Amino acid sequence: MRVLMLSKACLVGIYQSKLEAIARAGVDLLTLVPPSWQDERGTQQLERSHMEGYQLRAIPIRFNGNFHLHHYPSLWTEMRAFQPQIVHIDEEPYNLATWQALWLARRLGAQALFFSWQNILRHYPPPFSWGEGWTLRSADYALAGTDDAAGVLRAKSYRGRLAVIPQFGTSAQLFRPPESISARPFTIGFIGRLVPEKGIHILLRAAAQLAGEWRLRIIGGGTESAALGKLADELGIRERVTFSGQLPSSDLPAEYHQLDVLTLPSLTRGNWKEQFGRVLVEAMASDLPVIGSDSGAIPGVVGDAGIIVPEGDIHALASALQQVRDQPDLREELREKGRARFLSQFTDERIAAATVAVYREMLA
Repeated sequence: MRVLMLSKACLVGIYQSKLEAIARAGVDLLTLVPPSWQDERGTQQLERSHMEGYQLRAIPIRFNGNFHLHHYPSLWTEMRAFQPQIVHIDEEPYNLATWQALWLARRLGAQALFFSWQNILRHYPPPFSWGEGWTLRSADYALAGTDDAAGVLRAKSYRGRLAVIPQFGTSAQLFRPPESISARPFTIGFIGRLVPEKGIHILLRAAAQLAGEWRLRIIGGGTESAALGKLADELGIRERVTFSGQLPSSDLPAEYHQLDVLTLPSLTRGNWKEQFGRVLVEAMASDLPVIGSDSGAIPGVVGDAGIIVPEGDIHALASALQQVRDQPDLREELREKGRARFLSQFTDERIAAATVAVYREMLA
């Protein structure tokens, strides 16, 4: 089975462990990525972390950083040389890169599938609405990251075959419980984009209400970095807060071991709600309690293995953090539930197996 995957997300080294798992299932896999990708966090360069059993190749990209208009001038050359049976387009159906890859797959006689996280029913102006409609009519299969994303595709009249599978699993070898816990003040963590919808300002205000010793580590880059530092100053907690900036993905497993709880206080906007919250899964895999807001997919990811608070509710988040800080038994219970939930639902092997099952269904 020959599969060509087009995925800018697979620039990130820790995501590549899923590709190894797909290859172990007997797939001849070629993954094409751009050399880098630009967004509000800066430039993500290609990391080569998990390279066994498949091919990973960087190809030129046009309009780097433009979510809707980026595409790949050498894609036809790569596809014609590899002769895939399936083209896995790791992009939303309203993006030019998806239209390009789908059209070339049709030209080559290969089947094609696309992936979608979009969990809000949004309507785009032409030409994006035209391209999205053509993709929904022409693709052989769709993967949706959540049930909400699947519902959006159906609401947009997609009538083809569809499976709900997260875009990536998490490696149980990379993200695992710490061998020991070092003595430190109770440490709260946030890992992700520093943008308003992630609710870090809510987290800062909640932390400022906590009694006792605590520290807060904020890891990531984004447009709100300076404003968040200023807010920490205004709240009088700057000496307790560390801003670490964007880190290589290979550094993240060790970072979870420096925390006592991970928070994801996302806020729903008119054009966005939390689509998954991968850091929650990584934290659960690392034996770390999690607290999330009720935005989008977060409650479904966490289940009963963490604490869910109303989004934007500073006092509820502060209360949850205080409980986790003050109750060691609660921390231990959440650790055990989180690790068990990760192993049962979110490992690389489970996500890869579900993805390969789709490939086999397509070829059957």
